Amino acid sequence: MKRLILASVALAALAAAPAAAQVAEPRAVAENVAAAIEENFFDEARAHTIAAEVRAAAAAGRYDITNEVDLAAALTATLHPHDGHFRVEYRPPQPNAPARPNGGFGNDARAAYGIPNVTMYPGGIGVVDFRLLADFDPDHFQAKYALDAAFTMVHGSQALILDLRDCAGGSPTMVGYIVGHFFPDGANVYNTFHSRRGDQDESPPEQPASGRRLDTPLFVLTSGRTGSACESVAYTLQAAGRATIVGEASAGGANPGGLLPVGDNLAVFVSFGTPVNPITGRNWEGAGVQPNVVVPVAEALTRARTLALQAALRAPADESAGREAQWALDSLTAESAAYPRNLRDYAGDYGARSIAIENHRLVLRRDRRPALVLLPLGQDQFAVSGAAPLQRVTFERGASHRHDAHARRRPRIPRFARQLAPRRRAR
Repeated sequence: MKRLILASVALAALAAAPAAAQVAEPRAVAENVAAAIEENFFDEARAHTIAAEVRAAAAAGRYDITNEVDLAAALTATLHPHDGHFRVEYRPPQPNAPARPNGGFGNDARAAYGIPNVTMYPGGIGVVDFRLLADFDPDHFQAKYALDAAFTMVHGSQALILDLRDCAGGSPTMVGYIVGHFFPDGANVYNTFHSRRGDQDESPPEQPASGRRLDTPLFVLTSGRTGSACESVAYTLQAAGRATIVGEASAGGANPGGLLPVGDNLAVFVSFGTPVNPITGRNWEGAGVQPNVVVPVAEALTRARTLALQAALRAPADESAGREAQWALDSLTAESAAYPRNLRDYAGDYGARSIAIENHRLVLRRDRRPALVLLPLGQDQFAVSGAAPLQRVTFERGASHRHDAHARRRPRIPRFARQLAPRRRAR
């Protein structure tokens, strides 16, 4: 029988992972699972119902499985339909594994506190890429500083994109701190988590250090990998009408919790609480966060950049910013535009520059500088892809600056001219 085991990367060597141990008393493990659910699941009435189902299945022999991995899978199959977070995990011992420094905060540091990429795209479109919503507390503020730095880098953006497509979860503290950048003080938009131990909301622990972005057009990218706390960011912003969600529906795991030991190498994840949004009166459990603009995951960033540039054009900071946004939008649109058929009309040498045809596209070269791909805008005008999208190349027919093998047969020879979008002066 084939089985798939998912595990996070640990510091222990992976090559010598031991085989799954045998379970002496699988029914005792099932009873431990039932008891953990009864004592900790956020909905007490449902907890008793789920525990009774586990006990009945155990009595019927459904869990009479001695292999720990297979037993975990069988228990998960019973539990998962009741809650998206429910699962039983096989957690083999890691011999000689060093202790996690600072309670695991050191691991977050090596992952850039869940923010591996921050980009300012042409036209002033900022993108912050999240892979984890790292936790922080009064003694460990590094994750907060990382977010402050990321948002400071895109502070001058005309529109902002939060990329949560590969963000599987994280800390409710970070949820509130992120969302707090986009609302004024006292806004009643934050989810409240109800549990058997009391209620707790996601309101931010402190003021955003990089300033608020109350009017900046905001877009959030989601996918089926977007989970838990990352879904909370998307759901909260969408419910309040503050952001446009682009991509695919998220995973649908709303109820947070933790792992509880139920055997030597087994643990059950039990949801301790459930969020309720003050605007919708519900959450995203099961259904996930539904995007406003549905596109395949691979196309979500391009679509969001297009929407962001269009939003920036509706209210540019000034004339120069508006033209930058327009040129960036033209270049982005040209990425998928059809190339003209007469590419040979443009190929040739233009003084220090040359235009060649490569892979059915025009490529501009000069000396040892990186080649630039030209993207058609129409009427002998091209945008420049890649590092210089705020440049344009115009070919003027009838000039005599080009010299190639086709010149004699084509009396209307293009001439190379270059235009730059005006840049805003530094203040």
